[in-house]
Amino acid sequence: MRTQLAPQPRKKGRTSLFYTTSIIGLMAALIGFSKTFFLPMATGEFKAPIAVHMHGFFAFTWVILFVIQTSLIRKNNYKAHRRLGIVGFISALGVTITLVPVALFATHKELAQGLGLTAYSTLLGVITSGLLFFALVISALYYRHRPENHKRLMLLATIVVLWPAWFRFRHFFPGVPNPEVWFALVLADSLIVMSWIWEKIQSGKIHPVLKYVGAFVILEQTFEVSIFDSPAWRNVATWVYHLLT
Repeated sequence: MRTQLAPQPRKKGRTSLFYTTSIIGLMAALIGFSKTFFLPMATGEFKAPIAVHMHGFFAFTWVILFVIQTSLIRKNNYKAHRRLGIVGFISALGVTITLVPVALFATHKELAQGLGLTAYSTLLGVITSGLLFFALVISALYYRHRPENHKRLMLLATIVVLWPAWFRFRHFFPGVPNPEVWFALVLADSLIVMSWIWEKIQSGKIHPVLKYVGAFVILEQTFEVSIFDSPAWRNVATWVYHLLT
């Protein structure tokens, strides 16, 4: 039987890695989706199935909730933090479930644009990222009685769910080559590297969860980018598409 550890009050005078990252993530989401979602929504130009709107709602709820949860920890309000945990799980579940219709919608849109088999490749990338995100959330819930593990897994889950926002920064910098590398990988995962440096400076070491799980996230996403749209990737993606349809 696991014994619940008493949360340690946050030390005053020290800026929180988790709160700072949550603010960066919120800004990235607002800026990244401004051209493709918020502004078109405001002008009535954004047209998409209800599942896309639901996915956006759940994803932004997760990002905003991460800001709220880290703020509650800064105020040592653990009771409210635990109560909001159920909202976080519902949001994560909503993000993951709605990924399938969203990915199919994006595939059909890209097929109509003449992207051919690359459209199927995009479908597989969206689904694998969703599964990685949900796996991190489930792991964080499993370790909810071990705060040092729990909060770092939640941090990594949030970093993973934010990559589409970073990828949309390409619309602000259209001249940057290989945006899937520089925005969706390097820029997005730079938050993990920043977290490593932050912890090393603050405590002299990097927590094993942040070090090893963070490294796994970077390696997994690097692997995906390196083989994206290859013949093998396309074959699997096409199989997944027909399985879902």
